[in-house]
Amino acid sequence: MRRAATISDLFNAVAEPQRRDILGFVVICERPVGGIVIGLEFDQPSVSKHMGIYRKSDWSLLVAKDDSCFTGPNAEGLLPQHEWAKSIEQYWAHQLVRIKERAGASSGRRPEMNSNKKEKKSD
Repeated sequence: MRRAATISDLFNAVAEPQRRDILGFVVICERPVGGIVIGLEFDQPSVSKHMGIYRKSDWSLLVAKDDSCFTGPNAEGLLPQHEWAKSIEQYWAHQLVRIKERAGASSGRRPEMNSNKKEKKSD
C-alpha cells in the first residue's frame, strides 16, 4: 500500500520528529525561520524544507506572517488530529475503567471511579 503524500495527509505532515519539534517550538511564540534554526539547533535547509511542507500542506498547520516568520499553529488545521487523539484517549479511559472494575470484582470490592476522593476512616 502506498503512503499518502506528506502535504495531503495530516498525520504524515506531523509524523516527522523535527516537524513536531518545530510545531511545538512555534506554539510558544512567533518565530522567524532563523529563530527556529538557532533555538532548535537544526540546520537551516532542513528547517526551510519542513516549513515548506507546513506551508504547502492541505491542512495549513502553521499560520505564516510571511515566508520567513510563523506566528503559531493553525488550530483549525490541527483539529482533525486532535479529534482523533481524543477518541484514542476515550478508548484508553474506558479500558482503565474496565481494569478497575475487574480488579474490584476479584478483590470483592467496588473500585473507586474517582481517584481524587479520599477514603473515609471509620472511628
